[in-house]
Order: sequence, then structure tokens, then C-alpha cells
Amino acid sequence: MADKHAIEQSLAIMAKLRDPDSGCPWDLKQDFKSIVPHTLEEAYEVADCIEKGELTELKSELGDLLFQVIFYAQLAKEQGLFDFADVANTLNEKLVRRHPHVFAEQSELSDAELSAQWQAIKAQERAEKSASPQMSLWQDIPDAMPGLSKAKKIQQRVASLGFDWPSYHGALDKVAEEVDEVKEALTHDPYSEHSAEELGDLLFATVNVARHIKRDPEQLLRSANAKFASRFEKVAAYLDERGQSLETASLEEMDNAWEAIKKQAN
Repeated sequence: MADKHAIEQSLAIMAKLRDPDSGCPWDLKQDFKSIVPHTLEEAYEVADCIEKGELTELKSELGDLLFQVIFYAQLAKEQGLFDFADVANTLNEKLVRRHPHVFAEQSELSDAELSAQWQAIKAQERAEKSASPQMSLWQDIPDAMPGLSKAKKIQQRVASLGFDWPSYHGALDKVAEEVDEVKEALTHDPYSEHSAEELGDLLFATVNVARHIKRDPEQLLRSANAKFASRFEKVAAYLDERGQSLETASLEEMDNAWEAIKKQAN
């Protein structure tokens, strides 16, 4: 098969890059830890490509991400740990195990039933990996995961155990409560550890609202970042058209420009 040949060619290219005698000096210097930043960067480039709707570039970005997997597999093969085929086989086994409604009993499940089944399977997997239930609760949530994503993961985990608001209303009320606590802490000392802790609680509570309305907090913040950046660029253009600049305009003038741009958007 052509697809199989393409993968085999990619693996052969990676092996050549890591050849001690004729390989690439940069590739030869890499190890598991040194590649991690590149893996994260490639994953974000895939997400960015999709969110911007640049699907013509997606094939290339996915290839770059696949290369990261191939690189890790080559390093592992050199150390006698596993190879690319082991990675694929493990993935195949996991997909079949986690989708019994497709590969076993062939049953139709509601979204709620699918979620409950998924959480039950994941819990069983964690229990099999861990000697104690306490350790198994969080062990598959990476420490290095971005904070918003990790908060969502933790909340999903406890929600699967029944510790959750019935709807977003309870989560939203909690945000209001945390806002009041932040205000109180800032009034006493805005630079204290307590103020910082209360701000963290507010962020965590906000993630809970996003989770309840089935939105990803990382994506929401990326969208908010892009929206703000785009609008501020328009503020700069707005001021420039009036013979001003960001460097010379007062805060009031910038704020007026911001409100004008905001009205145009609406």
C-alpha cells in the first residue's frame, strides 16, 4: 500500500538523520527532553491553522506534528524501549478498548452515556496503572499541561465522580462569589499571596463555566487574545488617521478610539 510505503519512507528518513556517521548534527544532538518544546510548538501550529481556517496548510502542519512522533519513536528504538510499530499498535488497542459500543456490543449511546462509559474506562485504566486509588485520580493529567486546560481536566475528573454543579448557573454564581473575594483581598493588600490565591480561584471558577457550556477555555482565551490584538491594531490606525499615535495619545484619547472601534464592530 502507498500509505504504508510513505510511513516506511518517513521512518527510513528519520533513521538516516540519526545515523551516527552520516546523519544531521542537529538531529543527532537531540534527546527526548530537547524535542518537547518543538512538539508543543508544532501542536499549537496545527491548532492555529485550524482556528484560522487555513485548511490548505493543514496537511503540512500535520506532517510536522507526525515528524515529532517519528522522532520520539526513533529515539526509543535506539534505546531498546519501543519502536513506531509499538506506538501504532498501542494506539489501535486503546481505540478499540475505549469504544466498546463500536467494536464490541455495537450499541447506540446518548452523549451522557458515552461520557459515563468513557470516564469509567479511563478510571479503570488509571487504577490498573496505580497501586493506590489516590494516586490514580490525577496521574494521567500532565504537570506541564497549560493551566486552563489542566483546570478543565481536573473539573471533568471530579464531575465524573458526581462532584459538580447541576448546570452552569451554579458555576456562574461561584464566579460572582470569587469576584467578591478578589475585591476584598485586593482592598487589604493587592500584592499579597492571598490576593494572588484569590485571583487563581477566580480563574479556576471561570474555567468551570466554560466547561459547563461545552467550550474549551484555552480556545476561548486564544480567541479573546486575537480579538483584543486585532482591535488594538485598529485603534492605532484610528489614531494615525487623526494625526496621533499610540506613543503620543493620552489614555483618554486611546480609550475614546477603543470605544469608536468597538461601535464599528457592533
